[in-house]
Amino acid sequence: MRFVFFIVLLFLTGCQSNAEKLRTVDMYNVSGDMIGTVALSEQADGVQLKVKLEGLEPGFHGIHVHEYPKCEAPDFTTAGNHYNPEGNEHGLMHPEGSHLGDLPNIEADDGGLVDAELMLPEATLMEGKNSLLKEDGTSIVIQQGPDDGLTQPGGNGGQRIVCGELKTNPDEEDSEESPTDPTEFNEDQEE
Repeated sequence: MRFVFFIVLLFLTGCQSNAEKLRTVDMYNVSGDMIGTVALSEQADGVQLKVKLEGLEPGFHGIHVHEYPKCEAPDFTTAGNHYNPEGNEHGLMHPEGSHLGDLPNIEADDGGLVDAELMLPEATLMEGKNSLLKEDGTSIVIQQGPDDGLTQPGGNGGQRIVCGELKTNPDEEDSEESPTDPTEFNEDQEE
């Protein structure tokens, strides 16, 4: 009897783990059109993102995980700042480290298509400090131009043009929490 109980418990735990290890985010442009997806999967060294999009301007675009699962057009500022649980500076090339949500640029081909695989080291879809599903979740935002990898606070990549919500509980209503002001920290330092 104990053996059967153990097998059932193992099966239920395995099912729950798989749901937390795989997520797909629908990505929308400022007009509200779904233009693709980002599939996230838990890996031993972080979270892998498979980005499949269409309709972007050819060239490089910044892509980041942001702090709130809110994508309200036309500017997607409701997504807040880059996801940064460590309080680091921005940029993959910053000598003191980067935001957890900083990712390499993606490239749209001449037809506006993106098919890229990226890794977000040290992030997780499971519970923990670096969970992309903390509290209500996070979002994935794409910028008009490339992230320069160093400029504060967001990489000088231009307007936010695509956004997708990564919600902890996708069926729940949005919370009323407001995003933080990216200039607030800099203004406080100057005083």
